[in-house]
Amino acid sequence: MTQENGSGQGRLVAGIAIGLIAALAAGGAGYWLGSQRGHGGDAAPAAAPAPAGETAGKKEKKLLYYRNPMGLPDTSPVPKKDPMGMDYIPVYEGGEDADEGSPAGSVKISTEKVQKLGVKSEPAQLRVLSRTVRAAGRIELDERRLHVISPKFEGYVERLHVAVTGQPIGKGQPLFEVYSPELVSAQREYTIAMEGLASLQAAGSTAESGMRQLADSAQRRLRNWDISDGQLKALASSGEPKRTLTFHSPAAGIVTEKKAVQGMRFMPGETLYQIADLSSVWVIADVFEQDIGQVRNGTKASVRINAYPERSFAGRVTYVYPTLNAATRTVPVRIELANPDGLLKPAMFAQVEVATGEPKPVLTVPASAVIDSGTRRVVLVRRGEGSFSPHEVKLGGRSDAHVEVLEGIAEGDEVVVSANFLIDAESNLKAALGGLESPPVATSTAVLPKAVGHRAEGTVDSIDAAAGSLMLQHGPVPSLKWPAMTMEFKVANPALVQGLKPGSAIDFEFVERQPGEWVVTRITPAAPAGHRH
Repeated sequence: MTQENGSGQGRLVAGIAIGLIAALAAGGAGYWLGSQRGHGGDAAPAAAPAPAGETAGKKEKKLLYYRNPMGLPDTSPVPKKDPMGMDYIPVYEGGEDADEGSPAGSVKISTEKVQKLGVKSEPAQLRVLSRTVRAAGRIELDERRLHVISPKFEGYVERLHVAVTGQPIGKGQPLFEVYSPELVSAQREYTIAMEGLASLQAAGSTAESGMRQLADSAQRRLRNWDISDGQLKALASSGEPKRTLTFHSPAAGIVTEKKAVQGMRFMPGETLYQIADLSSVWVIADVFEQDIGQVRNGTKASVRINAYPERSFAGRVTYVYPTLNAATRTVPVRIELANPDGLLKPAMFAQVEVATGEPKPVLTVPASAVIDSGTRRVVLVRRGEGSFSPHEVKLGGRSDAHVEVLEGIAEGDEVVVSANFLIDAESNLKAALGGLESPPVATSTAVLPKAVGHRAEGTVDSIDAAAGSLMLQHGPVPSLKWPAMTMEFKVANPALVQGLKPGSAIDFEFVERQPGEWVVTRITPAAPAGHRH
């Protein structure tokens, strides 16, 4: 027993000695290898240091502040959220954000999502910004080409030369003949004065002067009654007053009103005929209040009439009225049109198009590129494959499809023009895009991003492809605490509903684009009931 114990103790001491020798040998070898490397030796490199040591040696970046996620001039020394619920972004020393390698405020979408959602972009470019203002109007007479025949003395209509309304007449054409005792008396006074003036030419100057004044007075009286120079000359040469006097048309045109009846008595100032020259007409267009600032005198206009749908009549704006119709919120605008063929008739209904805009090119983007929150306007600029950055812009004039950009972007910047509302859905860009990206593979150390979109299972009730919507009977939505119900959803892309039919069972994802408007961003056929988890 004692011998066995002695042998065991001997083996123990020998083992300890061998261990110490091995440790010293390893330390000496390590020292020799290190010295060889330090002196340029070709010895093999040592093993890589432990990850813990590498982490300890890495210098941590200094956090400077937190900036506004939309690029507004607002910072915070501590984490906070903006009024839309979006987290402020940390900025580190050296100007780097939490998303290293990307411009400040940029967001990421996977290439797969970009293609699935139909994200499209166009460059901002210089173009002449023109817009067509459309308005309803009506044909009216040119007030400057309207003539009224109204005798200035009392009399009777003896004879009518123009007896119907609507008859075309030429300038100087006889209209009617009148008899008036006053007219006959005035003619007699004029003829007596002219005869007396002729007989007193050889007499003294005083008598001749008095007779000339009498003749001039009688002549002015007849002129004031619209007696023509030709009629006065005929009266002076014949020396006999005429019982009737003929009235002639003062202009060529159409008789639009005839009140004269043969044998009737008329009073001074009573309208007997109205004649309108229709070689040029007006169009009075009712332009809406929001468009009137674009319409100016001299602007070209195109007019279409229901009676001649194949023709377009060219005109020009000549006057913008200074009054507003409070009932219709429109401002009358006068447009002059040539009417040589007489096709345009008063009271016809007209459709007016006025081309507005400046001839100078300005920087523009498609109107669909602008996300308008009511307080600010933002466009998304494409910075690379799947990378976008928001830019607040100041807008100017608009056309039917484009809008002028005064500040915020430069010519050539690629702006998103399709599906940008999905990028802006919820949390103002950053959080929404986090929900659209492909989810990372979960590991023991990976942290999944917080989902923004919502998921549910349901059945297609109906599809409205024209409106871009579908009615779904869906089950409960835990993320929103919704019970099962039937409701309408918008679709982000028409391609999502291709192949779907009423009754199809689907799994789908959706986001809230604006309060109360839910948009489906992904649809997949539902797995069989026995295979769902």
